[in-house]
Amino acid sequence: MRVAILSDIHGNIAALDAVLADVERRGADAIVNLGDILSGPLFPCETADRLMALDLPTIRGNHERQLLTLHQDRMGASDRYTDSVLQPRHRDWIAALPESLWLADDVLMVHGAPGEDLCYWLETVEPAGLRAATADEVESRAGGVAAPLILCGHTHIPRIHRRPDGGMIVNPGSVGLPAYADDHPVPHKVETGAPHARYAIVDRTADGWRAEPVAIPYDWEAAARAADAREHADWAMALRTGRV
Repeated sequence: MRVAILSDIHGNIAALDAVLADVERRGADAIVNLGDILSGPLFPCETADRLMALDLPTIRGNHERQLLTLHQDRMGASDRYTDSVLQPRHRDWIAALPESLWLADDVLMVHGAPGEDLCYWLETVEPAGLRAATADEVESRAGGVAAPLILCGHTHIPRIHRRPDGGMIVNPGSVGLPAYADDHPVPHKVETGAPHARYAIVDRTADGWRAEPVAIPYDWEAAARAADAREHADWAMALRTGRV
């Protein structure tokens, strides 16, 4: 069994299409989507229409929850733009998405960590910046959930973590946004340092699951120009450079 893992598309349809083309070239038995699908100053409606037609196994992320539950005056800029353009069919689609999903008996899909869509599961935020989480930190955030393979997103950082019990957690990174800044729990930056679209491939083998992170080029300059046109210079820089 081969699974292509997509997460954190953030309305970047050019990156999404490049990833889908690469998955088609490589072949996969399933493509899954781990949430934070639309929010951002790019092409949320077009991205939603593409994914609705594909009907992939999909869960909601924190941005879908925020779009469904927050009043616009409490939203961040990315959600406000998306909220202003989404059509009722798009809202109905994200409202029907589950918070987590078992793809198979041994494969669990979550956005942040089990039961918490804002959790940095495989990273730890400190005043000095972002670092990889320790094994103890990862287990403390797992909520007692065990599975041979757990797929998570949210942080936009590709990472493969082997658990003490032999299980594996895979974060594929972000399809559509390679860097961002946030202020929770303290101000910090998340940067991949390159503008590529990212996803991951996992294969079930005789020896268990094997994971491969993938980074591919696409027309990130066109995506950056779209962000510039909507007066989001921070997004434009992130899309061009993988830095903020």
